[in-house]
Amino acid sequence: MKQGIHPDNYREVAFKDMSNEEVFITRSTVNTKETIEVDGKTYPLVKLEITSSSHPFFTGKQKLVDTAGRVDKFLSRYGNRKKK
Repeated sequence: MKQGIHPDNYREVAFKDMSNEEVFITRSTVNTKETIEVDGKTYPLVKLEITSSSHPFFTGKQKLVDTAGRVDKFLSRYGNRKKK
């Protein structure tokens, strides 16, 4: 592995999901201006809009949204072809 190409400032950072207020801590080099206290220890804070704990794909709350009625339109045109 090449020497000197990886950052040296890895530290523990708190990431907060703003949609469900869940906080998780991992190591990162991201620059932040805010801090948060978790379990009596202060961490740099990164606010996120969506994470795996709130994304519909990972939570299993994914649903098909048919806003224009495309499925019904398709079925009315082509769904009953075998009945003729």
